[in-house]
Amino acid sequence: MSETMDQTRERDPLVIAESWMKDGRDVAIATVVETWGSAPRPVGSHLVIDAEGNFEGSVSGGCVEGAVVAEAAEVLADGEPRMLEFGVADETAWRVGLSCGGKIRVYVERLG
Repeated sequence: MSETMDQTRERDPLVIAESWMKDGRDVAIATVVETWGSAPRPVGSHLVIDAEGNFEGSVSGGCVEGAVVAEAAEVLADGEPRMLEFGVADETAWRVGLSCGGKIRVYVERLG
């Protein structure tokens, strides 16, 4: 069964971010800006996070999302964007689930 255009739009992280902001929530967005090797999500993938720790979308899958959500909380608290890098050469690679040899760079910023 295929999704309708409305169903796809409802799940779009950018649409969700807009809705959350209209509801008065503080929102951060994480965007995959670069990948090398085997990466589970392509450049341009988004994860939106609110101040309560709710999130929608995906930048990698697995534990990377947890690490990005934690950094997004800091971004929402201090307003300073961050560039995060996860990869097999990094000591955090195994912990965040990038044992397949890929690397990703994720930019996290506050919206609004």
